[in-house]
Amino acid sequence: MSRITRIEIDDSAIAPATPEMEQERRVAIFDLIEDNSFAVPGRDGADAPEGPFVLELCIREGRLVFDVETETAEKVAEFHLSLGPFRQVVKDYFQICQSYFDAVKRLPPAQIEAIDMARRGIHNEGARTLQERLEGKATLDIDTARRLFTLICALIPQS
Repeated sequence: MSRITRIEIDDSAIAPATPEMEQERRVAIFDLIEDNSFAVPGRDGADAPEGPFVLELCIREGRLVFDVETETAEKVAEFHLSLGPFRQVVKDYFQICQSYFDAVKRLPPAQIEAIDMARRGIHNEGARTLQERLEGKATLDIDTARRLFTLICALIPQS
């Protein structure tokens, strides 16, 4: 399976991230580049495009956009996904992250661990949703989906 070697986030249309979320984003990008599994299937009888890939994530016209190119800037694919399936899990993820950040400052380790387990569960749910939404468009493992979900969270406006 191929991989992503560079990721670009177009966050020009959203409010600045909190320091905690900015740190989560930096870690997700670093981890994603270090270890990921991402492939695009062939279309209309053509062979699958060869990676490695450059991925740009953004929100355009209210839709989540995955713009995939080769490292030589050859367009491979562009996927537009509805934000609807992500809204609730992203909202839940932000709420549990805030609880976690607050807990780290004032609660004992056992309570922090319980909140962190809940946070990981919601994160896994978001990753599975992403894998389902990309089915037939791209193939990615759960760790890649988790890291991409973290980046998607940075793009979806919180109300």
